[in-house]
Amino acid sequence: MSTALAIAGVTAVLRDLLNNGLIDHNISGAVGSNVTVTAIPPDTIRIDGAQAQTQLNLFLHQVTPNPGWRNVGLPSRDGRGARLSNPPLALDLHYLLSAYGSAELHAEILLGYAMQLLHEHPVLDRDSIRTALAGGTVPGSILPPAFQALAATDLADQLEEIKITPVTLGTEEMSRLWAAIQAHYRPTAAYQVSVVLIESRQATRAALPVLTRGPRDPVHGRERGVVAQPDLTPPFPLLTAVEPPNRQIAARLGENLVLHGFNLDGSNLKLRFEHPRRDTPLDLTVGPNDNGARVTVSLPDSPQSRLEWPAGAWSVSVRLQRPGESEVRSTNSMPLLLAPRLDIPASAAVRNGDAVTITLALSPAVWDGQDAWLNAGGREVPASAFGGPAPSLDFAFPELGGGEHWLRLRVDGVDSLLVDRSVTPPRFDPTQRITVPP
Repeated sequence: MSTALAIAGVTAVLRDLLNNGLIDHNISGAVGSNVTVTAIPPDTIRIDGAQAQTQLNLFLHQVTPNPGWRNVGLPSRDGRGARLSNPPLALDLHYLLSAYGSAELHAEILLGYAMQLLHEHPVLDRDSIRTALAGGTVPGSILPPAFQALAATDLADQLEEIKITPVTLGTEEMSRLWAAIQAHYRPTAAYQVSVVLIESRQATRAALPVLTRGPRDPVHGRERGVVAQPDLTPPFPLLTAVEPPNRQIAARLGENLVLHGFNLDGSNLKLRFEHPRRDTPLDLTVGPNDNGARVTVSLPDSPQSRLEWPAGAWSVSVRLQRPGESEVRSTNSMPLLLAPRLDIPASAAVRNGDAVTITLALSPAVWDGQDAWLNAGGREVPASAFGGPAPSLDFAFPELGGGEHWLRLRVDGVDSLLVDRSVTPPRFDPTQRITVPP
């Protein structure tokens, strides 16, 4: 693949091709003056007076994604953002080839020869690219800095060859182009050059190749191959639901979770919990499990876990070794909401006129960058500035009446559990209210 210098490299190779072709055909002798080949914007070319020249100009006016290559190598990252591949940036280059003449018929002669050259060289071969970008027999040290950089494009080594195709532009489209360029129109032919593949050189991760399709039979050494079963039950471990206790929508530290699914029986069972604010996942070891339809686990609730398990949206998956298998399998991930728990006896409300500041003790601690809001008495305010992990937060209410108020804390979109669903009918949890002084 090529580097980011490939676009400039293609322009340089095309200009070199045109320049060498005009020299080989002795065009200077045919028109009776010097002929130059440039690659500059048309509005910068002098066309009047003594500064007018007989020249060809190659102008890159548009770059578009190549439809055949644009999805190759995607997706390039996994769910955690780790790079899996370096997908190529596949581009088509669109050029305007314009001819300028200082005398009558010079422009027509130049354009005819140039179009013939591109017709006879529809593909930029690799040797021509290397020669053009290396400066030919000229030492690289005396080349301009831009040309010294182009020698490192790797354009000649990309997988696809670069093809030159003439394009028909209508009168209206050509008129709009030249009006946008703000230059006087001159005889012009349009070309598309395809495809340029630009690829980065960043480190990636790749899975190991498949050695066998299933275990080998010890008698005849054949692979087991694909195993079919006459029902819709998945043959591999699969999670279908994560159930917090008491029909709650979220779990809290110290509570039990029940994971439902298929083929969850096995040994070396581990539950992996991932959070977008954590760089590394957290694993809980379960050990052997005999129930293929469910796994029960208790979330930790220790001083250390209150610092390591931030509230918010988590994803949970199971890793296990099925009976009779040697490899460790992993299930799909399922969402889990971890709600904050309020410690009302350790919290305090202080009044200062109409304003009230509530210092709220909570578990788990709130991390730097997490969004925390407290609703009290129907009023909702964000947490005051804090440094995480914070086991308590201050919330300043500009106005709040005295008496008892129900509290709801929202951390990264997950509310504390105000409703007690362990009883029928459900009721507000009496431990989730605070007394504000009058």
